[in-house]
Amino acid sequence: MKKLDTVKTLLALSLGLCLFQTAIAEKRPNVLFIICDDLNTHVSTSGYPHIRTPAFDHLAAEGMTFNRAYCQYPVCGPSRASFLHGLYPQSTGVLDNKSDIRQVRPGTVSLPQRFKEAGYWTGAVGKVFHNEKIDPGKVAWHQMLRFENDEMPMVTPIRKKFEAEHGPITEGKSRRLWRKFYPTIAKQTRGQKPGYGPTGLTDKQHKDGKNARQIAAWLENKAHGNQPFFMACGIQKPHIPFLAPDKYFAMYPPAELKFTPASLEFWKQAPKIAQTKRYQGFGFEFGVENDALRREYMQAYHACISFIDAQIGIVFDALKRSGHWDDTIVVLTSDHGYLLGEKFMWGKVMLFETCDRVPLVIRVPGLTQAGSSSDGLVELVDLYPTLTELCAIKPPAELQGKSLVPMLRDSKKPGKEVAYTVVVRGSDLGKAIRTDRWRYTEWPEGEELYDLKKDPTEDHNLIKSATHSETLKQMRIHLKRAERNALSEMRPPSH
Repeated sequence: MKKLDTVKTLLALSLGLCLFQTAIAEKRPNVLFIICDDLNTHVSTSGYPHIRTPAFDHLAAEGMTFNRAYCQYPVCGPSRASFLHGLYPQSTGVLDNKSDIRQVRPGTVSLPQRFKEAGYWTGAVGKVFHNEKIDPGKVAWHQMLRFENDEMPMVTPIRKKFEAEHGPITEGKSRRLWRKFYPTIAKQTRGQKPGYGPTGLTDKQHKDGKNARQIAAWLENKAHGNQPFFMACGIQKPHIPFLAPDKYFAMYPPAELKFTPASLEFWKQAPKIAQTKRYQGFGFEFGVENDALRREYMQAYHACISFIDAQIGIVFDALKRSGHWDDTIVVLTSDHGYLLGEKFMWGKVMLFETCDRVPLVIRVPGLTQAGSSSDGLVELVDLYPTLTELCAIKPPAELQGKSLVPMLRDSKKPGKEVAYTVVVRGSDLGKAIRTDRWRYTEWPEGEELYDLKKDPTEDHNLIKSATHSETLKQMRIHLKRAERNALSEMRPPSH
């Protein structure tokens, strides 16, 4: 009976592949590329059932979930420059949020640019590239929109003081005065450090609500005309400030949240350079567990996740209403992970599993087996060659990623031997690899080795363990090889 089931499965996959290849020959598929900002794996598809993400679940039920997907740099700008150009950070030359790949590596062709050149209508909303100065604009997009971040000051003391003097900022004259006053508030936090809480606004008043509805409008109004489309939806949340409509906060009472208190024991055996001081901006003291404040931030972060999931659901509904659900490839991922108090650390810019692992779900109609998943190691840099292959577009010759199409056809296909992630510390570069079982990190001032099979939360650095000396030797070899691959001689950019 098992053999018969296996044969049936293989025949179904073969038939699906044939149908998919035929569809490509007749009409190229559309692409919907959804990129969340600072979203770690706290979604139901990544093993967090208490975090409610029905849109993620829906996509996973019809596509493939990659359980071990990793970013190449745990910071927005370098990560996006990497996967949007199919190159590792050392090759993009983008190692901070200010650098523009067009200046440091002229002639490099971005993913949307390549699709535009291939005859696709391309449109983007929200944060796809890191900011408007770095965004290639008309080179890559037929239309590109970024909405005002009106929700940022909604829970600040500044707002409360203003409303006490002038009245609610949602009404008439007070609203007009607030709009004039708003630009004078500190740009990064708008008076918050970093800011969190319910806003009192509706979904569609938030930036991500606007982003989702704009994608829906493009689909329903057929902005792409008769061309196949490549639409990118840059979801802002759960990036700070952790602001969302009230109803999403009600889903996660702080007292019910579960987490393991951080311990200073970890930092007795890990290099200090692995730390950041971002916890200060969140109002924490290193080595001191503030249970109440941590719960408030976690509630807000999870509220943001359920909020953006609802907006993604709006996009999926529009895709179905427009008749494109069955001819559109959907990719849903994040630029990097995020720590929420683990090891007393907050935010990103670290080489831990929670910082580097990202959710990744891909649905390819006619190709992916519904509800399938893969435990193979993959990298975000692999998305560019994957999408060009799926859409029969010739990729630039210099791409360094590896197409995931074989894995999309068969979830049992192996992934990469290692996933490679780097981050800058001053003038130095920290480098990490993730293998099937191990995470090894090399710093200028120390090393880390974790057995993720026995120690999934990376609490025990085994770098000085005599019983793991051979493993350490092998990890060093793997890291050197990964570094060479990331710095491999590049062929001239080509179209």
